[in-house]
Amino acid sequence: MTSALHRPALITELVAQSLNRDTDRVVMVLSDGQTQTAKEMRDLVSQYQQAFNAMQPKPLRAAVIAKNRVEVPAVMTALTFAGIVSTTLHPMGAINDYLYVIEDAEIDLLVYDDEHFEATAAELKRLAPRLTHLIAIGKAGVGQSIGELGAGYTPTALDIPAAEPETVARIAYSGGTTGKPKGIMVTHRTMVTSTMIQLTEWEWPAEIRHLICAPLSHSGAAVLTSVLLKGGAMVVVPGFEPVAVMQAIEKHRITSVLMVPTMVLALLDHPRFGEFDLSSLEVIFYGASAFPAARLKEAIEKLGPIFFQFYGQSEAPMSVTVMRRAEHLPDDPLRLASCGQPTPWSRVVLMDDAMNPVPDGEPGEICVQGPLLMGGYLNKPEETETVFAGGWLHTGDVAIKGPDGFLRIVDRKKDMIVTGGFNVFAREVEDVLVSHPAVRHAAVIGIPDTKWGEMVHAVVVTVPGQTVDAAELIALVRSRKGAVQAPKSVEFVDAIPLSAVGKPDKKVLRARYAG
Repeated sequence: MTSALHRPALITELVAQSLNRDTDRVVMVLSDGQTQTAKEMRDLVSQYQQAFNAMQPKPLRAAVIAKNRVEVPAVMTALTFAGIVSTTLHPMGAINDYLYVIEDAEIDLLVYDDEHFEATAAELKRLAPRLTHLIAIGKAGVGQSIGELGAGYTPTALDIPAAEPETVARIAYSGGTTGKPKGIMVTHRTMVTSTMIQLTEWEWPAEIRHLICAPLSHSGAAVLTSVLLKGGAMVVVPGFEPVAVMQAIEKHRITSVLMVPTMVLALLDHPRFGEFDLSSLEVIFYGASAFPAARLKEAIEKLGPIFFQFYGQSEAPMSVTVMRRAEHLPDDPLRLASCGQPTPWSRVVLMDDAMNPVPDGEPGEICVQGPLLMGGYLNKPEETETVFAGGWLHTGDVAIKGPDGFLRIVDRKKDMIVTGGFNVFAREVEDVLVSHPAVRHAAVIGIPDTKWGEMVHAVVVTVPGQTVDAAELIALVRSRKGAVQAPKSVEFVDAIPLSAVGKPDKKVLRARYAG
């Protein structure tokens, strides 16, 4: 047990401190005009915490499914203050996905948004006997109303439960791109470190009006503690819709926003881009998937030098590396394809399959040490041992370190294409394809081939009204990267499938050619 004298801060302590300062300030604004002050959020957390603590039997683990509404951050925070380990169910998921998580994480409390998930909650109650409590955010239905339960308690000073830095606070589920999703044990240490990196390494505006356009139960609230500690406010829209996002930026004079690259591109490609005043934006934080260098250059030209990249994964949330605004060099394609440099909070080495460091300029797997890392995979000791082999987190991302010290991710290790005995990194091929003026998006995969083992196949979305021959694209890649990396086939589609979090879904693409 850590001595109280030297015990690091807990995430609950950071949140309590942020809500106890300048309590009359508005911390949240919803698109329907609802606002919430720091005191109102603090009081809700206190009331919800007391309600959760009074449940019999006391819940141990909770799942939350909700769209963006003002109560969600208070509910998520109150669960942590009540010592209940929480996980989130993605609003776009399916019943079978939810049932898997409920069983795997041994969930006994379901908290749901009554306006959108009453029927889902009823179905889960029928199919998941381990659920002993159901709580509605909103009106009572199949579950009791958290608002009504909370109203029975008088708000008090936030009660911070005893916990150790290694205590699990939340469980995040991986995307399941290589099988069933894994429960990632997020500790207080992990959450505090992620917040500290945001506070020290991210470039925040002096006046923070931060737009939330992703689910508050997921990445939308990933910066909640940092924004609160910095005295900022969050403007929340129901979800990502390009026009609504641009309208909100103009109306509320938004200064910062977090997006995945597909969201940024959806704004740039929208026919109404240019109708709205987006000049208040000082920083766009982006990450989670690759941003093609040619399109990132276009984004900088249209929106200005306001892009800040973070690279991490659920096992090392948010920021293993960062690339600051001034480090985005528009005329340097290799720099724009970079994911930045390691933060001082992470030790990063590129390793080969034998776990030896590779020379600069050679591809190697990004391996990480430091306090940012997860506690391990839930109920999966063998997978945990594998991902922590040799005392490093093996991210599965392959990168090259350039002479300037910046890392450039070339592929997921499991997505690397082996054709005729040669390694082809999809990211590098995609960047070349998207540099063609007629190409809007591209995804490259390996498909079975009797001669080569795998064949490089490109899936391409063209700019509306423009066409390009497959042969021209193949020749372009051959001229830039050589014959081995040139696609053997090109497929033109209207859209590339996306995962629930907005990443190109290569699992779906590969399934088309599994035979």
